[in-house]
Amino acid sequence: MFVMKKMRKLVGATVLAGCAALALGATSAAAETIDQVKEKGELTIGMLVDFPPYGILNTENKPDGYDADVARQLAKDLGVKVNIVPVTGPNRIPYLLTNKVDMLVASLAITPERAKQVQFSHPYSAAQIVVFGGKDTKIAKAEDLAGKRIGVARASTQDIAVTKVAPKDANIRRFDDDASAMQALLSGQVDAIGCSTTVAAQIAKRSPDRFENKFVLLQQEMAVAMRPGEANTLKTVNELVDKNIQNGEFSKLFQKWLGTPLPELKKS
Repeated sequence: MFVMKKMRKLVGATVLAGCAALALGATSAAAETIDQVKEKGELTIGMLVDFPPYGILNTENKPDGYDADVARQLAKDLGVKVNIVPVTGPNRIPYLLTNKVDMLVASLAITPERAKQVQFSHPYSAAQIVVFGGKDTKIAKAEDLAGKRIGVARASTQDIAVTKVAPKDANIRRFDDDASAMQALLSGQVDAIGCSTTVAAQIAKRSPDRFENKFVLLQQEMAVAMRPGEANTLKTVNELVDKNIQNGEFSKLFQKWLGTPLPELKKS
């Protein structure tokens, strides 16, 4: 009888312990990324390192660039350390969804297709394609490209964008790459070029006060990507992004890396 009572107590204790373990596991599983980040004191960010100036490897072979600075600022605001993990274009979302990283600050443009896989923060950055030309060349809108010589890198995003909006009598000249289009502008072979603001900043640096952005052809907003279904994580990141846009911190970082103020961003 004594043995049977002891066995019943042992079984009961085991069941209780098992239930406690299951409850603890359920609580852990239900914890959102932002809670786990604060608990461990470290934010692991996935970032491209082959997309200058947003993501690069510096002379010490460590991640750097605009995205790296944004990641560092987010970690600083959270009061935790940052661990930046290099990712590639194809594997960045899989890295997030398989918990290899906590979030992505990886120049990820907001698209409806991607929004089915991840949840996006408010935009923290944008890539702009602009028409860039001489200050004495009167171009303010697509119609003003009529009769003008416009250089673009062949089959590029800017080639597609310029071709879409340019009047029929615009003279679109296609070059092998952005560097060739840039040289054509500097040498006067074309009146303007379609290019990213990064390329435009390089031209302005080489030849100050000669050129200017004429108008924006297109803009792609980029956002922090998080695992879906985590409302508190999204709320926290949105608050941090909004704060750093409003106080000008992200614009300072954008100016540092891209040579131009942060474009006006539209919340998705």
